Amino acid sequence: MASATPPPSASRPSTGQSGEDLILKIEDLQVHFPIYAGVIRRRQVSAVKAVDGVSFSLRRGETLGLVGESGCGKSTTGLAILRMLTATGGKIIYENQDVTHWAPSQLREFRRHVQMVYQDPYGSLNPRMKVSDIVREPLEVHNLDGDKAATREKIAQMLATVGLLPDMADRYPHEFSGGQRQRIGIARSLMLEPNLIICDEPVSALDVSIQAQVVNLLMDLQKRMGLTYIFIAHDLAVVRHISDRIAVMYLGRIVEIATRDDLYREPLHPYTQALLSAIPIADPRAEAQRARVEVKG
Repeated sequence: MASATPPPSASRPSTGQSGEDLILKIEDLQVHFPIYAGVIRRRQVSAVKAVDGVSFSLRRGETLGLVGESGCGKSTTGLAILRMLTATGGKIIYENQDVTHWAPSQLREFRRHVQMVYQDPYGSLNPRMKVSDIVREPLEVHNLDGDKAATREKIAQMLATVGLLPDMADRYPHEFSGGQRQRIGIARSLMLEPNLIICDEPVSALDVSIQAQVVNLLMDLQKRMGLTYIFIAHDLAVVRHISDRIAVMYLGRIVEIATRDDLYREPLHPYTQALLSAIPIADPRAEAQRARVEVKG
């Protein structure tokens, strides 16, 4: 069982990031959920520290993989960056602007540039809405759907961009497979032409063969549209394929962050070593012979 206090972060040399090309900087981000006792006179007796002092920076055009076991605070970090959860402490700096305490009217503009692709391709789409309405919705929210003909053309182009046929716009979500639904979610997130997309385990609910297609689509879109990603996942093989750098989370903290090659070649933190040792090997003999690193504490 993991201890309440995680071990210190692994120390690595600086990656040499300059302030000029940073799109996002997170400083000591904290998200704590209070625990109350009593029925009538409720009092806070403790708190769940879902995110407890996370700091990292993100370059424009980069993909940062955020990995760790379930419950370590990955998705909570993503939601806090988008201000969908209120941060208990710390700073969220986007394009050199501190958005941590922005009012809802200011957040509307912020969310034009920062979007999210959700984990569940079934629950993230409204079953009562046609695909065209789902993809159009961000434009309606931000009052950008003035010309109906131009909007229809943009929807058709966006569906084609993610690998769907334009005539699919008149169908409902239940008529699509999981991979197609996730493509619809990606199309929706791209309608506002964002700079940064937070991908919250976007392939974990998909079959392995479909996972590869969606990951390759995301990488292709990044090259074509100059996107920046925070890619949240627990599948280290997927993260290795898509990420430039990888941050490892454990009990609400980032314990190690490094380039993809450095992390897989020489993991420094015991928890990172344990995660990498859990990746299955296709060769049964090699799998049976290798040493398994266990998390103790």
